[in-house]
Amino acid sequence: MKKFFSIVFLSLGLTAFSQQVESLETILNDKISIRALELYDNKVWYSGTDSKFGFVDLKESTNQKQIKLSEDKLQFRTLAQDKTSFYAINIESPAYFFKIDKKELTSQVIFKDTAKTAFYDALHFVKDGYGITFSDPDKNLLMKLALLFPHKKMYELWNPPISNHEKLKLKEGEAAFAASNTNITSYKDILWIATGGKASRIFKQKGLDWKIIETPFIQGESSQGIYSIDFYEDKFGIAVGGDYTRQEANINNIATTFDGGETWQIQASGHNAGYSTCVKIKPGSKGKEIIAVGDRHISYSSDFGKTWKKISDEKGFFVCQWIDSSRVVFAGNNKIAVMKLKF
Repeated sequence: MKKFFSIVFLSLGLTAFSQQVESLETILNDKISIRALELYDNKVWYSGTDSKFGFVDLKESTNQKQIKLSEDKLQFRTLAQDKTSFYAINIESPAYFFKIDKKELTSQVIFKDTAKTAFYDALHFVKDGYGITFSDPDKNLLMKLALLFPHKKMYELWNPPISNHEKLKLKEGEAAFAASNTNITSYKDILWIATGGKASRIFKQKGLDWKIIETPFIQGESSQGIYSIDFYEDKFGIAVGGDYTRQEANINNIATTFDGGETWQIQASGHNAGYSTCVKIKPGSKGKEIIAVGDRHISYSSDFGKTWKKISDEKGFFVCQWIDSSRVVFAGNNKIAVMKLKF
């Protein structure tokens, strides 16, 4: 690992809206692609390529550690946590579910999916303690979920029930994108899953009831659709994405909901920075302030996603997470960085 650090100030890749950006400090440089982040113990935790898992301390970035979860060169695009452990799943088959102890940083494989179609796109823990992850479907196109109940030491594939006893089914060519570990989110007893590809829809669960919701998002090609969603409580939600083969395209690639995902409205079509892989609502803003990142930009909205301004041309970031109300951590191609914002 290369242990050097750099600070990129306003003169490097920041646009006319840059008065909001105070600094962008790189805290990790390494040969790695990172698409999943977690915050714990004032550290940024990550999983990535070549089986790498580790942390960087936010107080002192020279305090960092990295381990390999496997001798094989597995690629991780998921990461989640409960009170005692982190969990990560590699993409592609066989898919190994790793559990990493937070204190000892020792790992074990707790589940394995050997299906040829196994490709886990996101992993999310709900507040009452269980984890849920979503894989590309098998040939039957049934929604393929795996549930993790760490306190019961139970890990199982699960076909979710639905109130009318029908199985949830994806359309041909519909799946999800392992772009930033953010196509699953929840609030209390409500869960939302976003899909993309030939169809881009929202699968909403409340209790045992599931609902499939059509969206006006760009869709129809394998590279198009929703890549990331975030919700403030149970009503306001934001979805971003686009087409990774045409990253400058900015038509029908941002949408919001004010009714818990029942209906979606396109926002800023033709007036945004293009393809985005991750979106996060600012803590305490009740959904009004939002940051989004793509491979070629960092953008900000201060009006519930209706209008957007590009605040940085920094390239190579895929995933982000708010540290607090003025700092955001970004990760992606060979780096992790912290942006400090002015308000």
